[in-house]
Amino acid sequence: MTGSLPSGLRWQGHGSGAPVTLVAPGLGATPGEARIPASGLSGTGVVVTFPSHGDAGDASVGYWTYPTIGGDLERVADEVDATRAVGVSMGAGGLTELLTRRPDRFDRVALLLPAALDKPRATPAMWAFEQLADAVEAGDREALRELVAAEMPAGIAVGEHVSSRVNALLRLGDALRLLPEQVPTDDASALQAVTAKVLVIGAVGDPLHPEQVARDVAAALPDGRLELIDSAAPLLTHRREVRSILVDFFAG
Repeated sequence: MTGSLPSGLRWQGHGSGAPVTLVAPGLGATPGEARIPASGLSGTGVVVTFPSHGDAGDASVGYWTYPTIGGDLERVADEVDATRAVGVSMGAGGLTELLTRRPDRFDRVALLLPAALDKPRATPAMWAFEQLADAVEAGDREALRELVAAEMPAGIAVGEHVSSRVNALLRLGDALRLLPEQVPTDDASALQAVTAKVLVIGAVGDPLHPEQVARDVAAALPDGRLELIDSAAPLLTHRREVRSILVDFFAG
């Protein structure tokens, strides 16, 4: 199962049969990172590759808004008959935007590391994105490598992760400038109509994905469940735990 949209977004199916789970990764996710949330889930995981990521073409001017991202995710979900969805960071924001418009679209949704809901990001997050954007626009690979490496938890073997992420971010200057200034919804009360069971997994100590945002997203949902992982980078440090939580949630 493969496909693409006019925006350049692509998707790839992994596994087979029902249920079908849409998997929307975060900004700058490498192909390997993008597949992590689909690991261990039953049925088919349909993993999205956003424009300017992986083997997808470059995003068009104006692409990087949550309504555009949410609209693309909606089109893929309808195309592949997805009944479940997982979103990470930017992907979680896109799914949140989608749910404000189609609150009954999915049966179960997991939102990992939500970065924003209805309020602007705090100053530390904005500054971090500005530094990344400056390095990308200057073509300063070494500065970008230092910034990415500084996000990694001490003592964790990340292999080629830093180099892969640097390569990914070099295509994302516009997104690094535009997305941090936006929110998935102007009115969190719109999520009160969501009929799906929603799992929210938040990080502790990550300025780009504040714990409070995860709490706010879970609280805004009628059937929201919050799981906080005591790590600034749970998908690196607690991958097995996150996978177990996801598998149990979608099996319920």
